[in-house]
Amino acid sequence: MSNKFLYYFSEGSGAFHGDMTTMKNTLGGKGAGLAEMTAAGMPVPQGFTITTDACTQYYKDGRQINADIEKDIFEHMKGLEKITGKTFGDISNPLLVSVRSGARQSMPGMMDTILNLGLNDESVEGLAKKTNNARFAYDSYRRFVQMFADVVMGVSKSLFEEEIDKMKAEKGVKNDVDLTAEDLKKLVVVFKKIYEDNEHKPFPQDPKEQLIEAVKAVFRSWDNPRANVYRKMNEIPYEWGTAVNVQQMAFGNSGDNSGTGVAFTRNPATGEKALFGEYLINAQGEDVVAGVRTPSPISHLKDQMPQVYDQFVEIATRLENHFKDMQDMEFTIEDGHLFMLQTRNGKRTAAAALKVACDLVDEGMINEEEAVLRVEPKQLDALLHPQFDAEVLKKSKEIGHGLAASPGAACGKVVFSAEDAKEWATKGEKVILVRLETSPEDIEGMAVAQGILTVRGGMTSHAAVVARGMGTCCVSGCGEITVDYDKKQFTLSGKTVKEGDYISIDGSTGKVYDIAIPTVPASISGNFGRFMAWADKARKLQVYTNADTPRDAKQAREFGAEGIGLCRTEHMFFEGERIKAMREMIVAKTVEERKTALAKLLPYQQGDFEGLYEVMEGRPVIIRYLDPPLHEFLPTKEEDIKEIAGELKITVEELKNVISSLHEFNPMMGHRGCRLSVSYPEIAEMQTTAVINAAINVNKKHPEFKTEPNIMIPLVGEIKELKFVKDIVTSTADRIIKEAGVDLKYQVGTMIEIPRAALTAGDIAKEAEFFSFGTNDLTQMTFGFSRDDAGKFLDSYYENKIYESDPFAHLDQVGVGKLIKMAVADGRATRPDIHLGICGEHGGDPSSVEFCHFAGLNYVSCSPFRVPIARLAAAQAAIKEKRAKA
Repeated sequence: MSNKFLYYFSEGSGAFHGDMTTMKNTLGGKGAGLAEMTAAGMPVPQGFTITTDACTQYYKDGRQINADIEKDIFEHMKGLEKITGKTFGDISNPLLVSVRSGARQSMPGMMDTILNLGLNDESVEGLAKKTNNARFAYDSYRRFVQMFADVVMGVSKSLFEEEIDKMKAEKGVKNDVDLTAEDLKKLVVVFKKIYEDNEHKPFPQDPKEQLIEAVKAVFRSWDNPRANVYRKMNEIPYEWGTAVNVQQMAFGNSGDNSGTGVAFTRNPATGEKALFGEYLINAQGEDVVAGVRTPSPISHLKDQMPQVYDQFVEIATRLENHFKDMQDMEFTIEDGHLFMLQTRNGKRTAAAALKVACDLVDEGMINEEEAVLRVEPKQLDALLHPQFDAEVLKKSKEIGHGLAASPGAACGKVVFSAEDAKEWATKGEKVILVRLETSPEDIEGMAVAQGILTVRGGMTSHAAVVARGMGTCCVSGCGEITVDYDKKQFTLSGKTVKEGDYISIDGSTGKVYDIAIPTVPASISGNFGRFMAWADKARKLQVYTNADTPRDAKQAREFGAEGIGLCRTEHMFFEGERIKAMREMIVAKTVEERKTALAKLLPYQQGDFEGLYEVMEGRPVIIRYLDPPLHEFLPTKEEDIKEIAGELKITVEELKNVISSLHEFNPMMGHRGCRLSVSYPEIAEMQTTAVINAAINVNKKHPEFKTEPNIMIPLVGEIKELKFVKDIVTSTADRIIKEAGVDLKYQVGTMIEIPRAALTAGDIAKEAEFFSFGTNDLTQMTFGFSRDDAGKFLDSYYENKIYESDPFAHLDQVGVGKLIKMAVADGRATRPDIHLGICGEHGGDPSSVEFCHFAGLNYVSCSPFRVPIARLAAAQAAIKEKRAKA
């Protein structure tokens, strides 16, 4: 098959023995759909598909179509001439074709199309005579010149649109269809002149040249900026390439008995089982999507062309029954005859996806497992977060955009500091916190803000991670913003936004608006619970959450979390009196002073753990000991240093000396994680006391919970350091348990986030009773770059196809994945019952969850609002594995 680069539509089904997967991989989605419709005897204008392998070959050959493939294209054109009875390039009876893209996975609007190809100055006259319709012939030619110039040569579409508008103004008409044959003839002359002025050569008259250039243009469009962005967002590999479909033209612009349209077998917004779509009379395909005229709803076709409508309904029903899914169809009516140009599984909203999946099960068309595969896990995000009012959003124009870091929509007044966010929120104001970047100190402001907007940082920056954990809307990395903290204002796209001004941000698209757009709350339909029950029945992986507060834990429980896979204890130290005690501990000069400060933190820490244990009702809670370097808890601004020095009863110079001594050249690899407990064992003692006492108290109050603490030592790279810290934990815990006279089981495990830990996992498992892969740090250390700095150069890596996706958003399965697989195998060889999970941001990414399933982990842990996504992704992975083995 690899040597066969072209297939007629009629060859598709037979050549692939009904294997739809192979068909789609080779013919692309559009080509496979055309082959299926042809095999089913539907009215498809015939043609052939140039395969995705030919696209790959085009790039291998230095963006050229090699002689063998070019020869094959013209051989297939001869075959198409026999099928149609028309001749390509003929003056009296010309064969005209469309040249359209078609990737394996639907990429709507991302790649290019050329219609009416084959026309030139002579054949346009032949077409006019043959059809006795000069207006239609010249309308087709002016469209072709414009499309070829735009798509193939890159001449701006606006140059042609301006001329059309000028002509309509001169003639005093509103729509293109009101222009006469003579008007269109004049436009063709003007259009060809625009082409020649821009390209310094005449418009090509040889149809063969037109065809090859058009095919190259479609192949090229696989690598255009919008296609690259779409692929990155949807994890579509670059090496897949696109197919090209060369198809006999069906003309919807040949008069009032012709038209073109797009329709779905069900409503893509609601999922309702009713034909949904629109069409235009006397038009070609791009007119419908371009908004040149207002289309009519598909139901009107019943009155206008009843026979065509009945035929279309019958075909739509057959297609849905054949593909067992909602179909998105393109059709053209030429002189009262219906032609089907495309069918594919239709894109739909999250609510529609759930309804369609449940309805198809109820209709007996698919089973529950198949239904689970029909919904994209990422879509569930839209069901869980507030959204902008759709009608207002349609009329709103964004002033900039960043990364869609945490889904949902937020509207509020701009503030520039966490303190101001708190103060304004206390007064009942809704605020958007705007920062260059956020730090752990901003946590209180982030907690009260409706949304967070940052200039720097990526999808796994502090702002993004914390916002997702809280279910708060966040747009990060909006690098075009200039922030002036002193004036309390920012500038974006030439507009200055001051403190107190309203802005709206969309964490699902990354767009920023300088107006107040009302939001509507998320609505979880009744189908959600039913659908997720099917998913839970299928999955093997457990799904935990990353949560540091009872509020987050409660939210995660509502979304189906089965435990807490990561409680970051440092997030508990930033509020009010806690941060003071923490700073007191940091500046302490003796062990006694340090213990005195830690004793002030103990009741807060213990109370927090009790709150988490109570919400989780005996489910696993994995508590990570203090992880970040201590400098993160100290001030950086001069006025703050003075104030805090006073609070700590030390001189400004002494505090500055402490800050200076804690400065690290690379904090990611500095004095943090388990290294803190090796240097200051009293920290681990305090945290263990809090963990164990909290469990004892909760078990006394709720004996039915049977809470068993799970203590996680972070950043271990050597078994001896783990043993050192574990000995502190066990001696402290065992003493407290003995003094309390209770029977309390607990476990001590570690985070595998340093490559050396993964490489020596067999040894580390001698001490660790569980592993949790901290893939944020494991990715940073494996790649050798920081997630916060990577934004400076990753775009260049994407442009040059070095990386296809952000390794912090989608787990690197080749390198980081290999370390995880090694650690899993070696850890289990030492300790067969070791519990294995992942708690980095990848725990809520569908492709990463699938990897975790196949790697043999026991659980994934993710932020609360990603729990349903992880549940669905885990179910889909289990179903795929089951099918592969069948």
